[in-house]
Amino acid sequence: QVQLVESGGGLVQAGGSLKLSCAASGRTGSVNVMGWFRQAPGKEREFVAAINWRANRLHYADYVKGRFTISGDNVKSTADLQMNSLKPEDTAVYICVAGPSYYSDFVFYNYRGEGAQVTVSS
Repeated sequence: QVQLVESGGGLVQAGGSLKLSCAASGRTGSVNVMGWFRQAPGKEREFVAAINWRANRLHYADYVKGRFTISGDNVKSTADLQMNSLKPEDTAVYICVAGPSYYSDFVFYNYRGEGAQVTVSS
């Protein structure tokens, strides 16, 4: 099993920045991908970004490209999400995920964190 713990998040004004961090522990040898999804109240869960160490690729949703940056450390099994130019519509619970392969669908990730709240005020 792999456990994921998120940190960061909070409240920020529109245009501001926040950083989320995720640390994996346990049987991390199977983790080749770490990423983030988000879910806003009344909305479906959506993909945000992922780092794919196996393919040496970064994946971003169109609505965060140019504003969010994902980075990570494969050896330490950590992933960070730097969020800049935040908008009120970015308000959501951000959930860290991890797994052996990249998917843009949340259901395929075996390992998931509890989530971190990000609130952007207008």
